[in-house]
Amino acid sequence: MKQANDIFSALADENRRRIIVMLSKETMNVNAIAENFKISRPAVSKHLRILERSKLVSHNKEGRERYYSFNPKPMKAVLDWLKYFDNFWDDKLSRLKIFVEAKHDSNYKKN
Repeated sequence: MKQANDIFSALADENRRRIIVMLSKETMNVNAIAENFKISRPAVSKHLRILERSKLVSHNKEGRERYYSFNPKPMKAVLDWLKYFDNFWDDKLSRLKIFVEAKHDSNYKKN
């Protein structure tokens, strides 16, 4: 559960979610990432450190540059946690189906 908590904490910030989406499409260095934000480069670096701590992002060093990429594996902890709630949705959808079908049948019998 700790891993899921770390990931939820990392995903709580909109900037970090945007960074993850960007990195899911391509590997980027800090400058390329920072160009897409109105926040400072050090602020982007701080967000990247938080994402690295949660293992959602990793980096490779090439010369003086660090290239960041998205690591989807830790998201499984979140998906597993959310999966628990699928039962509630399935139950509600089943009830809705029964209600709609019953309503439809009663309207059909009236005509």
